[in-house]
Amino acid sequence: MNEPSPRVVAAFDFDGTLTRRDSMFPFLVEIAGIGRVSRALLADAVRIARVAAGRGDRDVVKANLIARVTTGLDWSDVHKRGQAYARLLVAQRLRPEALHRLRWHLAQGHDVVIVSASLDAYLHDVAELLGVGAVLCTTFERDELGRVTGRLVGGNCRGPEKATRLREHLGRELGGATVELWAYGDSSGDRELLAMADRPVRVTKRGRLLDVTRRG
Repeated sequence: MNEPSPRVVAAFDFDGTLTRRDSMFPFLVEIAGIGRVSRALLADAVRIARVAAGRGDRDVVKANLIARVTTGLDWSDVHKRGQAYARLLVAQRLRPEALHRLRWHLAQGHDVVIVSASLDAYLHDVAELLGVGAVLCTTFERDELGRVTGRLVGGNCRGPEKATRLREHLGRELGGATVELWAYGDSSGDRELLAMADRPVRVTKRGRLLDVTRRG
């Protein structure tokens, strides 16, 4: 008896992979204003400089920025702006080659998941617009009154956390089925995601897709 074919899963990073550039910072400016964002960056200038020099903790800097600019915001307003922002991203800011590959996976009947350090306020709507069924991402915590607390549920979905969440997702959704995993990423934050894939694909700064599958 022939063994069943493995289920194919394609995991896409978002910023720099599906998009041409960062999506989070412009969204924070949209929901909080450039003044508030600028003051938050200035307050953490030393840590930011250390990250730029390769010595600081990127996750701490991001958590501090989000806490300073989003604490107390009304989630319904944040999400409403996120829905509009998602439409803008899909209409104008996606990389054509990566988008074509994502649509190819969907046409083949593959399971597609976005795994990203970007924010849930717009990523779930991006996924819906693209026909993608699953999103693993950085998530705002909200209180019982519907306000953003400034904290992140489960921390920043970057680096090893991407691989951890994807493994948990595959175990939960696929119930131990054999999987052939494709993964797409563009940066050091995707290293662990690419390393766990059967078919790792790196996206260049110009948006080209490079198959980096290990041989031998």
